[in-house]
Amino acid sequence: MKDVFISVLIVTGSGLFLLAALGLVRLPDALCRAHAVAKGTCLGVLLVLIATALALQGKGVTLLILATALFQLLTIPIAAHLFGRLAYRKNIPLWKEKPLDREGNRGE
Repeated sequence: MKDVFISVLIVTGSGLFLLAALGLVRLPDALCRAHAVAKGTCLGVLLVLIATALALQGKGVTLLILATALFQLLTIPIAAHLFGRLAYRKNIPLWKEKPLDREGNRGE
């Protein structure tokens, strides 16, 4: 039963990696792509790390995996935010069909 749960975690994490890759290819602008990659990879890495911790079950290994998961949770969203900021500052074109914000702007 434990092996089935570990397998489900690994397949789900891999599926999230696949969705992140599809988002990177299919989404219209840099900000949407950064969002898709950050969400997919962060959750995918966490699921695979949880599966690894359950499979190995050593105290030292679990602490190392916990530290790795914490590092991923801190760095992936920050990197995506900085990427989006850089794209905005470099005036990389945004999606033309983007919905209006409260002030009536399209984020330009």
